[in-house]
Amino acid sequence: MASTNDLKNGMVLDLDGQLWQVIWFQHHKPGKGNTVVRSKLKHVLTGKVVDKTFNSDTKVDTATVDRRDMQYLYHDGDGFVFMDTTSYDQMTLSEAVVGEAKDYLLENTVATVAIHEGNPLYIDMPASVELEVTYTEPGLQGDRSTGGTKPATLETGKQVQVPLFITTGEKIKVDTRTGDYLSRVSN
Repeated sequence: MASTNDLKNGMVLDLDGQLWQVIWFQHHKPGKGNTVVRSKLKHVLTGKVVDKTFNSDTKVDTATVDRRDMQYLYHDGDGFVFMDTTSYDQMTLSEAVVGEAKDYLLENTVATVAIHEGNPLYIDMPASVELEVTYTEPGLQGDRSTGGTKPATLETGKQVQVPLFITTGEKIKVDTRTGDYLSRVSN
């Protein structure tokens, strides 16, 4: 049990038997009345985001979530096989747990896997990853650092919009939260 005054970003709450992760919170003191805590909560399994307001000093159940650094090994058809980097135990995660992170996973990529009571909940990827462009149309003469974008296919199969000067075979940095091109990686 914890008080709503003790909320922190990333904390996982057990509300009515469902797990919710605190994305954002703010203590608010209206002109009249008691202080309240406004929060944005993300459902751990479905990803649904809701706004919830608690009275100040309300008791809420917290869930114990173990976050482990795990290395992605391979995809075996049934799921994604990860290895714990400290104990070397292997765990197969379903596609539902991996979610959109599969678009950024290469073999030997290290990601944080959140586990609650032995069940994997979700994967936290690094904020950005470096991936190679496997195919993109050539840019036209005169297209340089400013201007439009074009689609590019990455080595994981994900398609992103890149500037016109990017060519096939180059490595680029991609934001894993939004899927946006960030920069070219120099060798």
